[in-house]
Amino acid sequence: MSSAIPPRDDPLPAAFAGRQKAGAPRSAPAGLDPRPAARFHPLMKRIVLFLAAALALSTEGAMAADAAFSRWLETEVWPAAQASGVKRATFEAAVTGLEPDLRLPDLKPTGGGNAFQAEFQSPAAYLADNKLDGLAAGGRKRLAANRAVLDRTARATGVPAGILLAVWGKESAFGAAKIEKDAVRTLATQAYMGSRRAEFFPELVAALRILEEEHISRAAMKSSWAGALGQPQFMPSKFLADAVDGDGDGRRDIWNSVPDVIASIGHFLRSRGWKAGVPWGVEVRLPAAVPCSLEGPDQGQPLSAWIKAGVTRADGRPLAAADVGPVGHLLMPAGRMGPAFLVSDNFYVLKAYNESDVYALTIGLVGDRLAKAGTIRGGWGKVGGFSRSDVRAVQRRLEGMGHDVGTADGLVGFRTRVAIGRWQAKNGLAVTCYPDKAVISALK
Repeated sequence: MSSAIPPRDDPLPAAFAGRQKAGAPRSAPAGLDPRPAARFHPLMKRIVLFLAAALALSTEGAMAADAAFSRWLETEVWPAAQASGVKRATFEAAVTGLEPDLRLPDLKPTGGGNAFQAEFQSPAAYLADNKLDGLAAGGRKRLAANRAVLDRTARATGVPAGILLAVWGKESAFGAAKIEKDAVRTLATQAYMGSRRAEFFPELVAALRILEEEHISRAAMKSSWAGALGQPQFMPSKFLADAVDGDGDGRRDIWNSVPDVIASIGHFLRSRGWKAGVPWGVEVRLPAAVPCSLEGPDQGQPLSAWIKAGVTRADGRPLAAADVGPVGHLLMPAGRMGPAFLVSDNFYVLKAYNESDVYALTIGLVGDRLAKAGTIRGGWGKVGGFSRSDVRAVQRRLEGMGHDVGTADGLVGFRTRVAIGRWQAKNGLAVTCYPDKAVISALK
């Protein structure tokens, strides 16, 4: 409390002295009226009144916000749900009494716009040997117990057991991860006030369809903070399209049935174009004469062209079709500041599960390590020290110069890396294909 407003038991300052009411008991301290209603000096009264008014306004504001949320559910969500086949009773059971979850990240009113201040970590932090080996060890423990469904799914989809286990482990720690969010509340909050509302709205409607079709009860439908469901972490629309019955009980239970989980992951990848018998890729040595700006799914070259350019496996052995298939795409998640890979079209199928290059690399490398030990041979340079807002500024400058960065989203995807490399080459700079302090300073 400020020294200008003394605590109740302290003597009043001299400016307030001598105001004792006539007839007040002599035992009362000078300047204080013993009657409770008069024991606060005028400034304290004003503060109390202000706080009471603020509390009332806050309560009214919260009630107004809840009322607006309820109106949105009724006027926006219900018509869309009804059009998708959701009955009124299902809708009411799902949303009656629902309130937004203001603890979720990435909400507009709670600072979603500040997401661009997040600091980057080197891809090395996510691709460390101990993390990859830990996931591989977890998969190895579950290999024998689930061999039948893994083999059955591999035959049906062409997706190897190692890839299926790696996805399962990465998404939910093989079902051990706690997934505790109320899926309907989470999706409704994100669709109502999240920074990506347009993406979440159809997912909320899809979640209501899942309830309508009685795949799971309202209380049991738990999700991540982003609304992803069950052990394979499917968004609701992906559940409707890709979840399958792997144990033959007539249900698609990605929350509790391991066979359903494994079969659903395989079905998802096959439906996105997984090619049976084609490996995801391999780490390589890239000669200095091969530009890092050749990276990306739209710049694939026949394997023979990479061999002619002097590209070898990271262990020095010659490249073969068994490493990457007939066509290879250059992947350099940290540009010249990290290791290089040649990847197949199947690598980009893994990115359909999660758009991150590092995620897809994790799945591929863990799948390989289930069969044998391995390590990333290429070193990682000093990467990081900048924020998403820095990268977004660089992306916008590059866009202004006519470069294709994909989306100015503050993420260093392959198009941004290629654009940086081409800008560096055009300006006679060392070509690294990755932002550092010098690149950011020159382009912001």
